[in-house]
Amino acid sequence: MKRVLYVSSPIGLGHARRDVAIARELRNLVEDVQVDWLAQNPVTRVLEAEGETIHPASRWLANESRHFESESAEHDLHCFQAWRRMDEILIANFMVFHDVVREQRYDLWIGDEAWELDYYLHENPNEKRAHYAWLTDFVGWLPMEDGHEAHLTADYNAEMVGHIADHPDLRDRALFVGNPDDIVPDRLGPELPLIRDWTEANYDFAGYVSGFDPAELGDRERLRSELGYHPDEQVCIVTVGGSGVGEALVRKVMAAFPEAKQQVPDLRMIVVAGPRIDPAGLPRADGLELRAYVHDLYKHLAACDLAVVQGGLTTSMELTANRRPFLYFPLNHHFEQNLHVRHRLERYGAGRRMDFDESEPSDIATAIAEEIGREVDYRPVETDGARRAAERLAEMLA
Repeated sequence: MKRVLYVSSPIGLGHARRDVAIARELRNLVEDVQVDWLAQNPVTRVLEAEGETIHPASRWLANESRHFESESAEHDLHCFQAWRRMDEILIANFMVFHDVVREQRYDLWIGDEAWELDYYLHENPNEKRAHYAWLTDFVGWLPMEDGHEAHLTADYNAEMVGHIADHPDLRDRALFVGNPDDIVPDRLGPELPLIRDWTEANYDFAGYVSGFDPAELGDRERLRSELGYHPDEQVCIVTVGGSGVGEALVRKVMAAFPEAKQQVPDLRMIVVAGPRIDPAGLPRADGLELRAYVHDLYKHLAACDLAVVQGGLTTSMELTANRRPFLYFPLNHHFEQNLHVRHRLERYGAGRRMDFDESEPSDIATAIAEEIGREVDYRPVETDGARRAAERLAEMLA
């Protein structure tokens, strides 16, 4: 039996969805393979629903989502600074990983944006004792324009470049979840390479991994009926991902509901709080529906007439793949959402970007009325990304 240890980033739910899809394809390619997951909430919610095996040592992991939530304000997260202030969490979680792989044999370690794993393996390359694969959907820490981060992000990027140059064989596979055109045109820093040039030289490209094929969802009206949506309703799904950072956006969109309902009489708005926002703590309004965690949320996004979301990549790309209109509100000072994700969505011609600070509830209501049910013309999203990624991973288990 071949044994795989999978470490999936707990910052949101997007990594978990794509990693489950990759693991499923890997099992189709490799006979008799066991996949164990070293994971924490909210990733474990997805894994449990999918019947995956969560390693018992997962209970010792320090919670990374809680750290990012503690660093956030009202729809504001200095993502890079939050990352810089989580060294203790990262080293603690690496040591949990270290203990697991010291005591148990694995043939392959997979880290999907498992920063602690990648960083400390490069700092301690002699600790590598199995094949190792790294996955990510962005490359390069980037400064926000209104901050003073440029020299710091360049230093972090320079360290990354140095790690790969000094230990080019430590990553047996490095997979970019996307395509070369999804990469921002920026440099890693002064006198450092262009991000695209460096990524193309050091990564393979799997294409986007959505974890589903929209064609397999079948007829949209049938899907709506199965999910309990009626033909005469205009369904708006509000979701902010798997962390608690999006609560301010949820509250502002809920405040927009009465006016939106006036403009769209057939509006049915469903707010999905996610696993880390307690629906009981949110206000109530007549006709407004609140739900907690919803497994297979992508099906509801495929069936909706409009979605209102944060600026995370996974949900916005699920909507893009399903060709649904959506409003997205990137977190202030979140460089990945404002720069990397925005660049990718603009390439696909997808979504309507909104500014949280400049959007009053009345503005959101008007945008809902303008966008709901609108026909879109997005660039198609490939459906074989999970398979392509799994094929590269399977090569190390032959």
